[in-house]
Amino acid sequence: MRNYIIKRLFLIPVTLLGILLINFIIIQLAPGGPIEHTLAKYRGMNVDSASQISSSVEMQMNAQDNVYRGAQGVPEELIKELEKQFGFDKPLGERLWKMIKDYACFDFGHSYYQDKSVLKLIGERMPVSISLGLWSTLIIYLIAIPLGIKKATEDGSQFDVWTSFIIILGSAIPVFLFAVFLIVFFAGGTYFQWFPLRGLSSDNWEELSFFEKIFDYFHHIALPVTAMVIGGFASLTMLTKNSFLEELNKPYVLTARAKGLNKNQILYGHVFRNAMLIVIAGFPSLLIKMLFTGSLLVEVIFSLNGLGLLGYESIMTRDYPVIFGTLYIFALLGLILKLVSDVTYSLVDPRINFEKI
Repeated sequence: MRNYIIKRLFLIPVTLLGILLINFIIIQLAPGGPIEHTLAKYRGMNVDSASQISSSVEMQMNAQDNVYRGAQGVPEELIKELEKQFGFDKPLGERLWKMIKDYACFDFGHSYYQDKSVLKLIGERMPVSISLGLWSTLIIYLIAIPLGIKKATEDGSQFDVWTSFIIILGSAIPVFLFAVFLIVFFAGGTYFQWFPLRGLSSDNWEELSFFEKIFDYFHHIALPVTAMVIGGFASLTMLTKNSFLEELNKPYVLTARAKGLNKNQILYGHVFRNAMLIVIAGFPSLLIKMLFTGSLLVEVIFSLNGLGLLGYESIMTRDYPVIFGTLYIFALLGLILKLVSDVTYSLVDPRINFEKI
């Protein structure tokens, strides 16, 4: 197992390089860019009002306002200034090589539109996404695994039919609809105002005591996590049920019953370890989904400044340093979690040997 872990650790930089290279090429081929975005703002078009440009370019735009009129073209000096500011005055290969060297040292540069480094932006947004992702994943597993086992042992019963209806309903309705429903009913939308509408802390956070801060935190995170759990537990529940059903129909279960073992001894002494393998394998993908993709619309609806919202905003404004910085972090975490999943596989079932891979 040790050799496999070392080999996988050596492959992580190579994989990250391939991901960055592919996405760098895709970004260069995509229409639009930070220069076009800034020029659109200069021309007075509808672009994201939240994005800002540096003061030097803003001053140059203001200086050109007396010259620019209606259909007149954009001044060449302004375009050159923008190319220099965004680093597009250098050849494509030189930009790629500089990015690879900087990223090897975790230097992601600065945002084009915010006066902050990418690492600082990620550090500010990371706690929100981690809070949503970890709590959602934990609660999903705590609900889905017992429910899936119960459905497998009572396959075809009335309990199985009714819970399947709830699961189908949960998987069919998008997460953002659950979020809107929770706001309307429980966050002052129409009926009750039991929970706060936005953010993860109250305005008087610094004045609260330790236990008041804990209560305030869970009070704010309750609705976003609930929306993500409702939309995410269905697939894991069915995966657990099908995995246990497959194991319960195998010959070794019949042999265990013939020896006189009771239901719990068979289920948790023999079936559980084998059936849980596929469930454990899905943990990294579920966690990544909860951290970075599943929380995107929830972060928008509940005004939570997490990594999902940061990545979306950077794509919309073509903020390349933030796009590549968040992508790099996402990919690195995904590769590490995948390795953790393989190690867990081996710990759960010693028969699995990754040394031959």
